[in-house]
Amino acid sequence: MNKRDYYEVLGVPRGAGEKAIKAAYRKLALKFHPDRNPGDKSAEDMFKQVSEAYEVLSDAQKRRAYDQFGHAGLSGQGGAPGVDFGGANINDVFSDIFGGMFGGFGQKQQRAQGAHLRYELTISFAEAARGTRRTLTIPRDVVCAACNGTGSRDKVKPPVCNTCGGGGTVSVRQGFFTVSRPCSACNGRGVLIPNPCRTCRGTTFMPGDVQLSVTVPPGVKTGTRLRLAGEGQPAPPGGVPGDLHIDLVVEKDPWFERDDYDITCKAPVDFAHALPGGSIEAPTLDGKVRMKIPPGTRNGHIFRLRGKGVRKPDGGAGDQLVTVEVESPTQLSDRQRHLVEQLRDALNSSNYPAVKEYQDRLRRLDEN
Repeated sequence: MNKRDYYEVLGVPRGAGEKAIKAAYRKLALKFHPDRNPGDKSAEDMFKQVSEAYEVLSDAQKRRAYDQFGHAGLSGQGGAPGVDFGGANINDVFSDIFGGMFGGFGQKQQRAQGAHLRYELTISFAEAARGTRRTLTIPRDVVCAACNGTGSRDKVKPPVCNTCGGGGTVSVRQGFFTVSRPCSACNGRGVLIPNPCRTCRGTTFMPGDVQLSVTVPPGVKTGTRLRLAGEGQPAPPGGVPGDLHIDLVVEKDPWFERDDYDITCKAPVDFAHALPGGSIEAPTLDGKVRMKIPPGTRNGHIFRLRGKGVRKPDGGAGDQLVTVEVESPTQLSDRQRHLVEQLRDALNSSNYPAVKEYQDRLRRLDEN
């Protein structure tokens, strides 16, 4: 049976560079990997073909021989038929590209790992801006008190399983690749327990709660995820615990909104105070402050309070931007209306530069 052209197998042109060949192999190896296609013989055959093609085309010397003489130019010693692997293992090639994917592919044995946990933590706007520390109660497995975590009824530390060496998994060779499976001798525990604990049934763990102190750094937003390594579900003896992922949700604040590291708020000011100027109270994350406003403050004017915003990773902080909303009086009494009319008559166009410019432009329209 004739072999397919290696370039055709990987779907790359003959002049393809090393990066293109590697990217094509990664894509196809992921697609046809047996762990993703259990029981599919055609996928397994394709996986072998793309692995064989990559082994040749990723090696400069073998590629030159193949380009010049085709399949006949390869020595046919070791590895796949017609390919000289020169003592290399295709598992090593795959492992170099994909690392520890597919649960221990390659020669390196994987240690059993506990499950990762997720916890949603709601914090206030101020806590997100300035950072905080929380003590959380996390539901997760804890060491069985009945057997002191030995899994044995007699509370004696069980011996390590000779079959898997305590790792809880064994490597099974399948053609070009090696996959890890739970050890059948110890059921993936890594140890042999002839007399299991009645409470935990030899698992060494029971459902429970743990308290953890969590530091939330300043500047976080909704969707920020904190990772606490090793604080997830515990693993069998010889394994590594999972991680705890904390997803943050920041509550809306009645006063503030966030703009990167700055925060914004609005401050209504009555007409009688905006006109002569003076000071008003404004909210901040640290409490109320007095803020000066100059005479004739206009509606929409923005005042900046330095350093009152969100804390930055470098230790600084953004600013707080306060937008003044000047409010005109309503429901005037006769006396109030008379006083306002007197004020209106006492003022002239020099007191209203924007109004004066607007009226001048209107007059020029009439002239035209």
